[in-house]
Amino acid sequence: MDTAAINWDALKEAATAAMKNSYSPYSAFPVGAAALLEDGRVVSGCNVENASYGLTLCAECTLVGALAMTGGGRIRAFYCVDAAGAVLMPCGRCRQLLHEFRAPGMVLMTGRGIRTMEEILPDAFGPENLERTP
Repeated sequence: MDTAAINWDALKEAATAAMKNSYSPYSAFPVGAAALLEDGRVVSGCNVENASYGLTLCAECTLVGALAMTGGGRIRAFYCVDAAGAVLMPCGRCRQLLHEFRAPGMVLMTGRGIRTMEEILPDAFGPENLERTP
């Protein structure tokens, strides 16, 4: 994938705008995420906490919900930020979720630059592993 064709600044802006909608009264750690889809749309999400903590939704979770609710698609590029606008790496759970909805060659902005999905989740388990053989 040609990462030069991706407007990383626009993705960061969309993630930052989403972060401002975060509901994070317990951790005081707002997070926003944005993804560029194969069809050129940008979807975003923010973290939504819950008093029971374990039911908190990460920004990646609400982003994937928005992706499904707006017609689906596959993620080409992803960006996640904290309240200061610093890049955040998705947690393991969210890496798995992003893997499920990735386009071939999906890339992510990380603290160490642009990385592929395969680099941040090597040997991933996915739908192809669930195919049954007779």
